[in-house]
Amino acid sequence: MNNHYSQVIFAGGCFWGVEHLMRQQNGVISVESGYIGGNIENPTYEQVKTGTTEHAEAVRIIYDSTVVDYETLAKLFFEIHDPTQADGQGPDIGSQYRSEIFYDTQEEKTIAQGLINILKSKGFDVQTKLTPVSKFYSAEDYHQNYFTKHGDEHTCHFYTKRF
Repeated sequence: MNNHYSQVIFAGGCFWGVEHLMRQQNGVISVESGYIGGNIENPTYEQVKTGTTEHAEAVRIIYDSTVVDYETLAKLFFEIHDPTQADGQGPDIGSQYRSEIFYDTQEEKTIAQGLINILKSKGFDVQTKLTPVSKFYSAEDYHQNYFTKHGDEHTCHFYTKRF
């Protein structure tokens, strides 16, 4: 990977909407839908959607740190999903649709916690969990870049200015 490329993994409900909106951020190189945080290896969508594997639907974002920084991406994450909804986004309900940031470094955790504190100071009851990164499993091909392929519009993710 390029020296200036970094990764971040966010879970914010159905991965289709998060993937679609994150792709639009300048400096994002790629966004991949997948699963993280569960109790079985190589889970399938059919397994994860039951809510019994403890995985979250998530996106792995590769970005150019000379163009966009972690804090900007984390702010965008908090503005494209509802961080106050526990275990779901809109009509998608279940622990697999939870709001969670998977951090690689203490610095990332500190930045994310700082953003959560700002949102809480503004009256938001943030439910987003902060968890050390673990194994990320790519979702099936038909989930990748879903809205571009299908022309559908997301129904659970909308931009809402919070910062």
